[in-house]
Amino acid sequence: MRLLIDTCAYSALLAGDQRVAEELGTADVVLLSPIVIGELYDGFMGSRRESANRSLLTAFRQKPRTSLVPITDATAEWFASLKQQLKRKGTLIPINDVWIAASCLEHGAGLLSLDRHFSAVDGLLLRLLPPAEA
Repeated sequence: MRLLIDTCAYSALLAGDQRVAEELGTADVVLLSPIVIGELYDGFMGSRRESANRSLLTAFRQKPRTSLVPITDATAEWFASLKQQLKRKGTLIPINDVWIAASCLEHGAGLLSLDRHFSAVDGLLLRLLPPAEA
């Protein structure tokens, strides 16, 4: 099984959420989108832990089962189709998340997330984790 991890799931993993680690352990391949990498870099910049967070991300990306998927013309087609689908439903989700969902559909991957709004995307194999209890 191919599983793409989104930004909130990666952040939960870094915060020690074992549920994310367990879900990733079931995947044959763990995919990352350049959109997720960009969101992570944005979160890292200006923080006191920027260097440490970048190092952890580099180590995560170097794991043998982890791969970065490209954004291609096919991704753009999936993006446009999903955006139109969501518009017809009257459902808006953050634009970066439309790109992330498009990458999942293009690459036949499930999405590991904590964001419920992904449920609005038809055809997306969603591995939705509820927020961790405080």
